Amino acid sequence: MRIHVLVAALAGAVIGLPAGASPLETSLRPQPRPGGQAELVSVAATAAIARDGLARSLRPVLRPDDLSSGGEAVRVAASNSGFDRWIQGFRGRALAQGISPRVFDAAFQGARYNSGVIEKDRNQSEFTRQIWDYLDSAASPVRVSNGQAALRRHGRTLERIERHYGVEKEVVAAIWGLESAYGERRGDIPLIEALATLSFDGRRGAFFEKQLIAALKIIQSGDVTPRDMKGSWAGAMGHTQFIPTSYLAYAVDFTGDGKRDIWSEDPTDALASTAAYLKRFGWTKGQPWGVEVRLPRGFPHAVARRDNRKMPSQWAAEGVRDMNGKPVPDYGRASILLPAGAEGAAFMIFDNFAVIERYNQADAYVIGVGHLSDRLRGGPEIQASWPRGYKPLSFKEKQEMQRHLVRAGFPLEKIDGIIGPNTIDAIRGFQNAIGVTPDGFPSQTLLAHLRKR
Repeated sequence: MRIHVLVAALAGAVIGLPAGASPLETSLRPQPRPGGQAELVSVAATAAIARDGLARSLRPVLRPDDLSSGGEAVRVAASNSGFDRWIQGFRGRALAQGISPRVFDAAFQGARYNSGVIEKDRNQSEFTRQIWDYLDSAASPVRVSNGQAALRRHGRTLERIERHYGVEKEVVAAIWGLESAYGERRGDIPLIEALATLSFDGRRGAFFEKQLIAALKIIQSGDVTPRDMKGSWAGAMGHTQFIPTSYLAYAVDFTGDGKRDIWSEDPTDALASTAAYLKRFGWTKGQPWGVEVRLPRGFPHAVARRDNRKMPSQWAAEGVRDMNGKPVPDYGRASILLPAGAEGAAFMIFDNFAVIERYNQADAYVIGVGHLSDRLRGGPEIQASWPRGYKPLSFKEKQEMQRHLVRAGFPLEKIDGIIGPNTIDAIRGFQNAIGVTPDGFPSQTLLAHLRKR
């Protein structure tokens, strides 16, 4: 229940991308704003982003008016000069980490400072999408139809992957569909140039330099040539949008040709790598990610917490049933998720929900993958109605809400505009205190209550 309102233009980060970075403009990965949640998977921000004085002096300062045509040529020329000097300094650091001079020089041949990458990184939109709008797109009729066609076209491959890794083919296909529209939008930016530009820029230099070293190691391994290593402006690669460090840790050679090729027209290695990744983090075959459920009248919404896990038969004893009125089978312990608070759909979620979450931490993304996989299997649309027409809190309003919660005696670690577990708990505490439904949902009504305090 951590992310109720989605930052639409930040929807696109891959496994391990920093908060706010998105691989493809058309990707459906929802992400928190920069400076929000921790990095995903095992590529957490590793250190304070510090550089020596020379490197700092070489970094361009990019403002919106810098992007006008008038000053572009001068600014890019200056940036290229500094970027070239930065490459020389980085070369020593790369060679010290095992990159051969030959590989380094070949990878950086023709690499230039890419102002378009910085423009995308600097000008990520702040407008929002509600979860129902996101899910409308994630499991749209076109995406379902294209996914079913992809399942037919690559059926034998996906079945072999399912047998080997124990991850259902529809789940792998759903991730493929959300990440690159089944391979149609893999990104076409040279990865070395993009990652070097972001490393030089320095705003998240430590993270991107780590990715750049990993990318050079991939080239050095012979899996891909610098020319063919392309992807998104933020470093995501291939059919299912791995970043370099995640590629090194989890990508597999399923075709047996000696290369882990996630870039080619053949998606086999990319799809198998995704299944291997999910298996590595504990995927249980035969267990659903979640099941849409009906809650009984008077259901205490405060019990809908991720740490309140019971067997479905126990939830059934409390009146929680599937949408046909039947008890959910005992697939394993589960919690109740209310992504729109007391309004909208309710889900009983299982351990596999948390496994998909390792791919992306946003609840909406996990529901999107899970629901799309159900639709690819022939399952129904989400049956509950959503509170459409609801006006979401803006990013600044969410920060204001957090400040009011702190003043009301509900401490938070930081005022970051991210609706995480601590903020949800604080909202529920405040709602209990004023005698309204404690659903933890950050609404305009809640903000109005807080403003009156």
